[in-house]
Amino acid sequence: MILDKTISKDREKNVSIRKMIEENKQSVSFSNIVETLIPKILLIIAVISILTTAGILITLLAETIEFFKDVPFIEFFTGTVLKPLGENAQFGVLPLLMGTFMSSIIAMIVAIPIGLMTAIYLSEYASEKVRRIVKPILEILAGIPTIVYGFFALTFVTPILRAIIPELDPTNILSPGIVMGIMIIPMVASLSEDALSAVPNAMREGALGLGATKLEVTWKVVVPAAISGIVASFVLGISRAIGETMIVTIASGSSKNFTFDLTQSMQTMTAYIVEVTGGDAPAGSTLYYSLYAVAMTLFVFTLIMNLIAQYISRKFREEY
Repeated sequence: MILDKTISKDREKNVSIRKMIEENKQSVSFSNIVETLIPKILLIIAVISILTTAGILITLLAETIEFFKDVPFIEFFTGTVLKPLGENAQFGVLPLLMGTFMSSIIAMIVAIPIGLMTAIYLSEYASEKVRRIVKPILEILAGIPTIVYGFFALTFVTPILRAIIPELDPTNILSPGIVMGIMIIPMVASLSEDALSAVPNAMREGALGLGATKLEVTWKVVVPAAISGIVASFVLGISRAIGETMIVTIASGSSKNFTFDLTQSMQTMTAYIVEVTGGDAPAGSTLYYSLYAVAMTLFVFTLIMNLIAQYISRKFREEY
């Protein structure tokens, strides 16, 4: 009896061990399948992204080429008059470039100093309690829809500016530029604060140990060490300003003026695209193809700016 019990127990142990081995084999087999599939799935996702970008480029190029069959290349990029309607239509892109650059410059004049100072305060001076209050407020600003900013610029900021500058037009480039800067502040502040916080504390402590003040440590040690991230935040802010649509569409008007006067109404490239697509531009017309020419111009300028930004960031990273 004792021998039979021992044999039965051994058999039960052998069965349980076999089950464990089989289960382990199944789990290993499933893990191998997952390990094999995941890289392929990621590759497919990456290829889809590349194909999407290629599709956008091909579409823009094809329609832009059709536009330049009717409008000379030199006339488009050197013309200071944009009158897309009528028999004597003129398609000079310089008024749109001027409006885009003016609004972006105004926005960055507002966003860069305020955003950078906010980031420095949060990273180097603010207590944990203050940081918990200020950061959510910045996130709320970043989450406000741009159409709300547009109406804010038109109905609140513009009347205040007109009280200060009587010659300011009801729709102008100054008001949306300022509001765009307010909108971009959270982006610049958040990215710059992340870059500043990533600087090792040993660098701060070493500078303080050598007798530097808190202000000297911030401006001569921390900021130079984080300069590549700070520059990247500036560039992303500029790209955001150039690509902004709703604020300038609502508050800057549709006058295609080629001027440096900030009090006048001006139109940006994105606002022009919205205006024409919202109208009755027949497919295949020069007006229709002008949308793609302007979009291609916007794409090229943004690409060039991002390449320059990468070069600048790399140079700063090498130097510091």
